[in-house]
Amino acid sequence: MSQTVIAIDGPAASGKGTVSKVISKKLRFNYLDTGKLYRAIGAKYLEGYQPIAAAKSLERNDLDKYDLQKPEIAQAASEIASIPEVRAALLEFQRNFSQKLPGAVLDGRDIGTVVCPDARIKIFLTASLEARAKRRYIELRKHDEKINFETILEQIKGRDERDRTRSSSPMVAASDAKIFDTSELSINEAVDEVFSFIQTKI
Repeated sequence: MSQTVIAIDGPAASGKGTVSKVISKKLRFNYLDTGKLYRAIGAKYLEGYQPIAAAKSLERNDLDKYDLQKPEIAQAASEIASIPEVRAALLEFQRNFSQKLPGAVLDGRDIGTVVCPDARIKIFLTASLEARAKRRYIELRKHDEKINFETILEQIKGRDERDRTRSSSPMVAASDAKIFDTSELSINEAVDEVFSFIQTKI
């Protein structure tokens, strides 16, 4: 099998991370959750780093150094991800990763449009705002029983708005991406649909 890049984009809690991870294991491809890069920068920012400096000084072990699922880190990541210089600083890291053999699966919000516009396979996962908020609520409630659903709903709505309207690399499905709506799908069903599509392209 020749080197293949699979770009999987989508909004928060659309299932792209879980689906990408399973797909990469099935194919034995390298996997990069690009959201972790931004969350690691968000964690450094909360420690006092300037966003651009945090991006330029990011090291591989930073991805394992912090609890990147904390809501405040996710919020910081969302805010600094709109800074063009931050996105530019991470571009080379992501593109270099995409060239790993035998192939690579990258998930994010601009993989198919900016990071790897020549990816052989482009997928965009989406789901309704309510479905995504419910997923994130269930996930976060495991760690904090005081989490409020309406708060999560508003956070995701705000994240969507920032992702769609930022001047640098706004989130949009690539014109040649296959779109999957996972609102009514279990994670196994989403994986099966995406994997079946990928098999027709490899």
